[in-house]
Amino acid sequence: MPPQPTAARLARPPRDTRLDVMRGWMQVSIFVAHVGGSVFAWFIHAAWGLSDSSEQFIFLSGFTLGSVFALKAARDGFPAARADMMQRTRRLYVTHLTVFAMFAALVFATGLHLIPGEVARLHWTFLAEQPWFAIPAAAATLYQPAFMGILPVFVWCMLLLPGFLWLTDRIGAWALLPPILAYAGVQLGFWATPELFENGIAFDPLAWQLLYLTGVWFGRRALLAGAAVERNPWLISGAVAVVAFGLWARLIEHGAIPGPDLATAALMHKEGLALPRLLHALSLAYLVAVLMPREARWMTTRAAQAMAAIGRHSLQVFCLGLFLAWGATNALRLWPEEAAWLDPLVVGLGVVLLWGLAIARDRRARRPRAAAA
Repeated sequence: MPPQPTAARLARPPRDTRLDVMRGWMQVSIFVAHVGGSVFAWFIHAAWGLSDSSEQFIFLSGFTLGSVFALKAARDGFPAARADMMQRTRRLYVTHLTVFAMFAALVFATGLHLIPGEVARLHWTFLAEQPWFAIPAAAATLYQPAFMGILPVFVWCMLLLPGFLWLTDRIGAWALLPPILAYAGVQLGFWATPELFENGIAFDPLAWQLLYLTGVWFGRRALLAGAAVERNPWLISGAVAVVAFGLWARLIEHGAIPGPDLATAALMHKEGLALPRLLHALSLAYLVAVLMPREARWMTTRAAQAMAAIGRHSLQVFCLGLFLAWGATNALRLWPEEAAWLDPLVVGLGVVLLWGLAIARDRRARRPRAAAA
């Protein structure tokens, strides 16, 4: 049986600047990826590999909450840690429903008066025509119009977290076997979350739970062992090979180099988290963990500090980014002939607004600490 965490030998780890910077970059990348038609999509890693920032967003959320849960369970007991996690899950669920309602209001208002066809384009027709069915389906997170797919998978994975760590405390890494089997069943076509509506399911929780719970497992390990992973030359070589293969496949897909038809869409299937996509995401995470120093001079630059601020408030930044990306997309759709100057304007303004929100929340968080001091 693995060693049990005890409050006497555990302490809250110091904040890892790398995580904040990487989370910030992911939020900027997600925002840019959501801006349809932007040339800046070519400058994020999603254009050059088999995975994108969604995987790292989910993995690092599991990593962080796995560490938080393990620490609270050691200090206050498992029931207190479970209650805390349920409270976090409820808050996230309410956030999802709030964003859903606000986005619906925005789409319907603009679709009726400014942008004809917007309701159908973003798959809100079901809500418009059958709200008595659509509202309960949305509450169950099964109805997911455009942009509404990622927060539900967090909610479902957070519900799994307490039971997964309870099992981990008893059987160690064998606790990953049920998540692996559930994921394998999706890949083999044995089961999947039902797609009951026109837009389907953006992130099948039966598949994506493996990535999240893997992050949880490593977060707990980082708390107990002081490091989530060790530097291993064989693992580094394997991770580099996976990343290089992803780059090679995307260069062929983009027509930059000659090569065989690799059916890249199948390799990158997102809804079910195809195995090459999963391996690519984990390889990137491993390389960053073992090759990027915890503290480096470049992390003190203004750009890195801006990314770190955005990363500290990932959820709020993500939610705002959905609305900003919708606005930027429609600006480029309505005035395509002005894209040469409009694209950098709307994307740059969006990033500045995301940073502004992060700075405002940083200042708000500092006020209670200053008052206490």
